[in-house]
Amino acid sequence: MTGNDMKSYIDLHMHSIYSDDGEFSPADLVRMASEAGIRIMAITDHNCARANEEAEKSAENYNIRYIKAIELDCTYHDIDLHLLGYHINYKSPDFEKIENNIQNQSRKTSVENLRLTREFGFDVSEEELNAISEKGYWKDIWSGEMFAEVILGKKEYLDYEILRPYRSGGTRSGNPLVNFYWDFYSQGKPCYAKMFFPPLEDAISIIKDNGGKAVLAHPGNNLKNRYELFDEIVKLGIDGVEAFSSYHDKPSSEHFYNEALKHNLMITCGSDFHGKVKPLVRLGESGCFIDQGEIERRIF
Repeated sequence: MTGNDMKSYIDLHMHSIYSDDGEFSPADLVRMASEAGIRIMAITDHNCARANEEAEKSAENYNIRYIKAIELDCTYHDIDLHLLGYHINYKSPDFEKIENNIQNQSRKTSVENLRLTREFGFDVSEEELNAISEKGYWKDIWSGEMFAEVILGKKEYLDYEILRPYRSGGTRSGNPLVNFYWDFYSQGKPCYAKMFFPPLEDAISIIKDNGGKAVLAHPGNNLKNRYELFDEIVKLGIDGVEAFSSYHDKPSSEHFYNEALKHNLMITCGSDFHGKVKPLVRLGESGCFIDQGEIERRIF
């Protein structure tokens, strides 16, 4: 994570307990956002729209403009991408279908993740994982961050050389749980279990069919060294791009900001706040260096 510490009054990307890796309730997030000086916000849970009703009601009490939203997993050219949907009809049965599909798949992939984790050499039990997952909404699903929390917390692994980067002072110690996920459980890594996500084109259609605006999330992270695909993605009909993210360094933000201007796309900013899995990521910090009024005008 390389976003800088610039504060924003707009944060359009954060996660609640309705994401398998989120820590706080929607109402708690609204309160915390208000305390952080945020006046426009959206909760964008992974493949789940349930946070919106509670958050929308809570936001009224804090004079915050709340945007109904979701974050969908999808694929393009065999690359796993994240697509943000804003101003959606969150009560649509389409989103319930998406949630059920991901939930059913995740139950199976969690078991496969556990098998691969043990095969890799880490002794992890279902009971240890359930002790963490039962605190959230996705009670019988184990995320990569949960595996990380169990493994990094085991005394018998304190001196494991492979885990040193995630210990205090290590090269991956800033946000150790999510970094462990990216290094071991994300696409192409040793403990990755295949999920079947909808094509990007279908995800765009679902969001638009339900009154929303489709915005590509943190492309500097997901596209990595394949920025040339962005022009193709624009042609599929996205409405905007998250140019400013805690995942982006300044050159990445500048690149996608300029791409948004070139293609006349909506520009958004988001911290991608989760709580404990990303302790260095704070609400309102997305590295946004432009006049936020430009984002406000385009999002509404």
